[in-house]
Amino acid sequence: MLATTIFGLVRLTGDPAILLTPEGATQEERVQIREDLGLNDALPVQFGRFIGEVVTLDFGTSFHLGQSVTKVYFDRLPHSILLVTAAMLFALALGIPAGIISAVFNGRWMDYASKGLALTGMSIPGFVMALTMMYFFSVKFSWLPTFGTGTWKHLIMPAIALGWYFAASTLRLVRSTMLDVLSSDYVKLARLKGMTERRVVMRHAFANVLIPLISLTGVNFVVMINAATIVEVIFVWPGLGSLLLEAVGERDFPLVQGIVVMSGTLIVITNFLIDLIYAWVDPRIRLTR
Repeated sequence: MLATTIFGLVRLTGDPAILLTPEGATQEERVQIREDLGLNDALPVQFGRFIGEVVTLDFGTSFHLGQSVTKVYFDRLPHSILLVTAAMLFALALGIPAGIISAVFNGRWMDYASKGLALTGMSIPGFVMALTMMYFFSVKFSWLPTFGTGTWKHLIMPAIALGWYFAASTLRLVRSTMLDVLSSDYVKLARLKGMTERRVVMRHAFANVLIPLISLTGVNFVVMINAATIVEVIFVWPGLGSLLLEAVGERDFPLVQGIVVMSGTLIVITNFLIDLIYAWVDPRIRLTR
């Protein structure tokens, strides 16, 4: 379904030959370009060729880069994984403690402060956060580089801009799950037995957050890779998001198709790994025959 959808959508963007030929090129030259690229073939023939590429994970050659699509994808993938990993660590480091504090101190000022943080994170778009940080930390105070890669300083602002929203969603999940557990009978029984509040919170309440938290983290990790386009463009980060935007602008059919299909495959692999982690975290979860 994904392959069929992206095959049809990219062909609605226009004729790549117009962008691949110099200004003033004749119609004959454009026809020859389309012939060389296989775009003059009937759509069923092109689709059959594309399905063959999907099966072999060989998506041909990029129109405007002149390189293997698979090679270009895996050259950019480490940059995206680095950015997303840093953004996810930021989201977890901020969202988990804030969610725990909000649940433990429910109804107090710390709870309201945490909920305000979550509301801010869910409301402010990533590009607004990116531009705001760029103005203060790069332009006004010159603390961090404006764009590019190379050092850990280049990673700070893109990671925060990308992870800000996901920190808010992590906070809300941890808070809501822990509130349900803290009001349960077995937690009340643990307190009656004299168990310390810290042990109650971490061993009983937070332990029950792990399964939904793992699920959310795994999904968010893949979503970040595919949703980091604006942040990557703003900070000129050479990841898959900026590559996809460039490919769409250049009407690079093979590159767009390859990025979308391989990113979809990455989602499937991630979901499979999440299922395996479930069984490791919670021994009660086992695959049945």
